[in-house]
Order: sequence, then structure tokens, then C-alpha cells
Amino acid sequence: MTDRVLVVDDETNMRKVLRALLRRAGLEVHTAADGLEALDVLGAGPDFSMVLTDLRMPVLDGMGLLERVQKRWPDLPVVLLTAHGTVDTAVEAMKRGAFDFVTKPFDQDELLAVVRKALATGRLALESAPSDASGAPTGRFGLIGSSGPMQRVFDIVEKVAATPSTVLITGESGTGKELIAKALHTHSPRASKPYIRVNCAAIPDTLIESELFGYEKGAFTGAVTSKPGRFELADQGTLFLDEIGEISTEMQVKLLRAIQESEFERVGGVTTRRVDVRLVTATNRDLAQRVQAGEFRDDLYYRLNVVPIPLPPLRERAGDIPLLVDHLMERYAQRLGRTRPELSEDAAALMHGYEWPGNIRELENVIERTLLFCDGGRITAADLPAELRGGEPLLGRLSLPIPPVGATGLKDAVRRTTQRLEREMIEQALRETGGNVTRAARTLAISRKSLQTKMKEFGLRDED
Repeated sequence: MTDRVLVVDDETNMRKVLRALLRRAGLEVHTAADGLEALDVLGAGPDFSMVLTDLRMPVLDGMGLLERVQKRWPDLPVVLLTAHGTVDTAVEAMKRGAFDFVTKPFDQDELLAVVRKALATGRLALESAPSDASGAPTGRFGLIGSSGPMQRVFDIVEKVAATPSTVLITGESGTGKELIAKALHTHSPRASKPYIRVNCAAIPDTLIESELFGYEKGAFTGAVTSKPGRFELADQGTLFLDEIGEISTEMQVKLLRAIQESEFERVGGVTTRRVDVRLVTATNRDLAQRVQAGEFRDDLYYRLNVVPIPLPPLRERAGDIPLLVDHLMERYAQRLGRTRPELSEDAAALMHGYEWPGNIRELENVIERTLLFCDGGRITAADLPAELRGGEPLLGRLSLPIPPVGATGLKDAVRRTTQRLEREMIEQALRETGGNVTRAARTLAISRKSLQTKMKEFGLRDED
């Protein structure tokens, strides 16, 4: 799927330049002339991957747009374009949650590098972060959970939130690691200070040092101005490093020194900078095992693992599933503008007994998909995906031959294989549903309109 970027600038020529540059990079680009128009575009859909906005605009400026985007689309990265004279304002915006900023006149390579980082971070956030359970009827710190495993997690958060101790949150993808990190910040004396998050897996090894520690003007090609790193932005507040297990061994040495001494130098700089940062890290990897394998420094591991918070997978807190289902059904019924349907006992039993390998994120997706395609006012077992009903997922039943190496180019081979896969999956879904397009679309987790378009493309529709 092509990433969609919304460009917001009150200057017509700048919008044209940015649109042309980003389209050449293979992105789908939409534009808006000010913050209010941008909100209309975002609200009308389709889903966007990031926002690139000017800082100074009439009607609603970049700072105001950032604030509103964070409330309605908290996982949508926002990158600011700013003139040299407003760099301090852009830095302040990053402390308030902006992903990054680029100064005008900008270097094209620098701008594209920032855009790619923002897109990668946004994709990882959507793939791994569970639903925000704020406003939940049961639990603590705005999180859902009455089971024993979650109560133990809450007890740890309650004891350490007010301290400056470093925390390492571990758990499978989709278990809520980022929500726990945010709870540690919002229930600490640093709550009014910056909360800066970095997904280490989204940043190339060559850029992670400048991302964390900043750089001076001229430090490398494209460094047309100095820029603070995430440690500086998080001064007096909390720095959350997600996927910490993905950083290189070389970077681990520099990170260890910054944690031990609370000081560092920007890339290309000689001035030592001191910060007061509360560090929270997270990973879905077994760091102790990586230490034994020589892939992660033991001294850094011990520095990070001062207070460990292991998050249980959903299958180990099955008692929370009814609470989560109830909350998510209410939430998505409101979002989709529909009356909340009733959940039958057999459907509830299947949800309770399922292993949920994707944890809360998978549960969230199932709830949204089921509500989207539910025809009546009651959800039964038949409305749930095949994997919950004990069947093998559709993709697992397919087997496609791989073209021999050298027989065709890589791009052409991928295109042909993708087309064959799409056709075979559609044919299989139609066979299993007796040709019912609505149910086949539900099985494939796509809209009925998209399925009809694909059927027409593959010649699977006739006059009947």
C-alpha cells in the first residue's frame, strides 16, 4: 500500500514543490492551505501515514494543527517545516509531540530522510501498539485489567512511577508496552515535562546516534543547521526508547555512557551536554538471551533492567478479555456510527478461548472488522474470523509456486506472484462462502467494494 502524506502550507509554490518531491519518492500526496483545511482532509479519509506542515500559517498554524492531530490521531506522525528564526518554536513543538522538524530552505535529502523515518515509525506504531484503553471501567492508570497478572503490573507502576529509576518493559508485540511507559510518565512528578518516544527499530543504524544525541551544523552531508537530539528534548521529562533490543553494539556503548553520566556530545560537536532524563525502555526480545549470545552488552542490560516490568500476553490474562471486548465494541460502534450489536454466548466463548497470538492489537482488529461487516444486531460465532472458529487462516491454506531464480526480474516476479495470490485467495473465499460476496469480503478483511473491484479485474464476475 502506498503511504499517504498530507502537505500543509499556505504558500502555493511550496505546496507544489513538496508535492512533486514526495511524489518522485513514490508517495501519494494530498495538500491543504492551512490547519483547518488539513483537519477536514484528515477527517474525510482515507487514512494518512503522516503530516508535513508549515509552522506559520493563517487561520490555524502548525502548532495548533499538531495539538488537534494528537488528540484525534495520536499515532499519526507530524513533521514541521520552519524558518531559521522559529527553530526554538519547532523544538518546543517536538517536546509537545511533533515527530521532527526541517528548516527552510531545506535540503531535499534531509527532508526525505525525515519523511522516511516518520513513515517507518507510524507503520510500526500501527502494527504493534494496542488500542488506547483510557476511560476503561475496570483497572488502574486508565488501563483495562482486573486479572492477577495485570494487578501485579499495576502494583509495580504505582511503586516506581514517582521515582527516577530506569524501567525495562518486556512483552510480546501488542501487549501494551507503550501504554505502560506513558502511565509511568503521567503519574510521575515529571508529568508536566516532555514525554519523548523513539522507536529504535524504525531508525537506521547510521542515523540512530544523531537521532538520540543531535548534531551540529556541517557534521555530515545534509546537516545544514544544528539540531537537538531526543535526549535534549526530554530534559526534565521522560525518554521512552521502544524496541531497544534493535540498536547496534556500537550504539550500545554510546548509550551506556549517556545513561551512566547523564551527558553526551552532539554528532560533530565538542561541547558536553548534561541532561536530567528519566529513561524507560521496552522490547519484545529476550535481552538476557541476547546477552548470552554476545549480541547485547551485559553492562547496558543491567543499567536498563533496574526495574523490570514484564507484561503478560493476552492468553495469560483471559479474565480480562470480556472487559476488553466490551470496551472495544463500545468504542468502535461509536467510531463507525453504528448501534452496538449484542454478542452471543457462543461468540463470547470463542473469543475467551482463543490464544490471541497478536494480543490486544489482534483483538482490536477482530472487533473492528466484525462490527464493520455485521449485518444484524447480534454477533454470532459465524460472524467471527475463521481462525477464532478453529479453522486455519485462509492464507495458511494457499500454496503458490515461486518462479525459478533468473527466469524473471524480481519486481516482475513479485507482481505476478501477488496477482496469483490475490486471485487464489478470492476464489477460495468465494468457494467457502458459496459465492456470497459480503461474507467473502469479511473473510478476506477487505470492503465489499474492494472485493468487487478485484473480482472484475480477475474476470470472476459475469452477468449473473
